[in-house]
Amino acid sequence: MKRYTNRALLFVIAVAAFIIVSAFSVQEKNMADHDVIGRWDLTVNMGDRIAPSWLEIKLSGIKTLVGQFVADGGSARPIAQVHVKEGKIHFSIPPQWDRTDKEMVLEATLENDQLKGTIQASNGKTYTFTGERAPLLKRTSPVLWGEPIQLLNNKDLSGWHGQGKNNQWQNINGVLTSAKSGTNLITDQTFTDFKLHIEFRYPAGSNSGIYLRGRYEVQVEDNAGKEPSSTYFGGIYGFLTPNEMVAKAPGEWQTYDITLIGRRVTVVANGKPIIVDQIIPGITGGALDSKEGEPGPIMLQGDHGPVEYRNIILTPAK
Repeated sequence: MKRYTNRALLFVIAVAAFIIVSAFSVQEKNMADHDVIGRWDLTVNMGDRIAPSWLEIKLSGIKTLVGQFVADGGSARPIAQVHVKEGKIHFSIPPQWDRTDKEMVLEATLENDQLKGTIQASNGKTYTFTGERAPLLKRTSPVLWGEPIQLLNNKDLSGWHGQGKNNQWQNINGVLTSAKSGTNLITDQTFTDFKLHIEFRYPAGSNSGIYLRGRYEVQVEDNAGKEPSSTYFGGIYGFLTPNEMVAKAPGEWQTYDITLIGRRVTVVANGKPIIVDQIIPGITGGALDSKEGEPGPIMLQGDHGPVEYRNIILTPAK
């Protein structure tokens, strides 16, 4: 009887040890899978060009991973679930602007804290990409401002260049004028932290945007009278929604006073603060690149509709 009891006790101990080891193994595996949590700046090889993209993966509840994704165009899209197993990542999302029912599928592996993988786009094409963790861009000391810079003269496009060949922009007596859809216009200079004053005017139904560091679009669009949205007037496209709609009627001159420090942005539109010291999570669609840790230019969107800009004054941080 005593021998049987000892054997039973040993069996119970062995089972308990197995359960504990298995639990630790599962926990370690889950912890390893959670290494993908964070924001990722992606660089996508699209064959004829290199395009920026962005991915965020975060924990929802106990173990489910969710996120959001920004392609080379469009706005941030939610990811219902990110599947991760032993460093391999997989998710799919519905199309946004492609006229198809085919979902976009991303597959990647995490190696040495870098992502490598493929994107099967909704248009049927497959692209390769790499990804690095996005920098926090935190500032640890107060900002000291330098001297204001006039980014626009009264006669020509000195200090600016077109993104593409079809440069439709003109400087008409100090007013940057894009009379029709064409290319975007980019400053030759690049900046890190700054305050930007800019005035703009558009006709009814038109659409443009101001890209901060060439990566974060502040929407310029005829949205007077509509409810605020992250993709409407004053929004950081797809990410940050203004607290009120302050757009004027088309044909009127309007102003933005924008402060960008690290990821923190404040937007004052037509004299009213509409976004106050909010964090921009990542690049928006249409960005020049995904190199968030580097200085970048001011880019004016000219590929959507007619628009005019004037009195563009930038005060850089020292």
